[in-house]
Amino acid sequence: MKACQIPPFVQPGDDLWVTMPSGTLRERQDFDQGVSVLRSQHYIVHLSPNVTAQWGYLAGTDTQRRQSLTAGLKGDYTGIFCGRGGYGGARLLEEWEWPPSPPKWLVGFSDVTALLWGLATQGVASVHGPVMTTLAQEPDWSQQRLFDWLAGRPIPALTGKGWGQGKATGILLPGNLTVATHILGTPLCPHLDQVILALEDVGEAPYRLDRMLTQWRMSGVFKQVKGIALGRFSDCNVPAGIPSLTVEEVLRDRLGDLDIPIVSDLPFGHGAPNAALPVGIPAQLDGDQGLLTVGTP
Repeated sequence: MKACQIPPFVQPGDDLWVTMPSGTLRERQDFDQGVSVLRSQHYIVHLSPNVTAQWGYLAGTDTQRRQSLTAGLKGDYTGIFCGRGGYGGARLLEEWEWPPSPPKWLVGFSDVTALLWGLATQGVASVHGPVMTTLAQEPDWSQQRLFDWLAGRPIPALTGKGWGQGKATGILLPGNLTVATHILGTPLCPHLDQVILALEDVGEAPYRLDRMLTQWRMSGVFKQVKGIALGRFSDCNVPAGIPSLTVEEVLRDRLGDLDIPIVSDLPFGHGAPNAALPVGIPAQLDGDQGLLTVGTP
């Protein structure tokens, strides 16, 4: 994978588009608080009509959600923020052609992984970061990190637990493990050679994490990547009394023999803080010091 093109940086007074590419909005308070955080940065925020749409568990039909995403891509906006995750992003990109438009920032995580990775196949950088329903719960430093990156200012390294194996340099590709696993081998998946994977997940029992990581191992993908950064695996441990490996034991078992730098316990994923990570940008992973450093925007 090659480094992606960086869209124009976001400045105060710029127009932003908020869309719902995946699940329907279940409650409004957290969403509205996230929009208020954007407006506090002096951005002009425009809400897609499908913010209040519902078709089962989705924020409107595929057609409605595609129209909303297309409106953001083709409109006069500097960035597109996703309202929430849930499920449904990959459905939009089935037999999809990205509309011709100037590159612009796309921000989201969880189910939005499908869009972030799909955009990376087009050579455009994006941001794995908070959605509208989570932004207001982020600590000040995490919000500032997101806005610093979007404005073109450098962001500090993240510190976690190093597993050794020295340093690696590659193209950062963050995402949700479950979503990423389900787009392996599809046109949505970028080439994973020379990549530093950054993975997180929520609500997956250890055996499910084991099953997914085993699929990655058997696919040969881990032989291509330069390093792996691990974020938060929220609500993934099983209740007491049920025989199980812990999440950490699964990660160590499935990843510890890859002979590449790995850093775990990094502050991103479901639950705050969810530190913003650029998608498609050169980065360095230090498995000895436990550092993930992103290149200057």
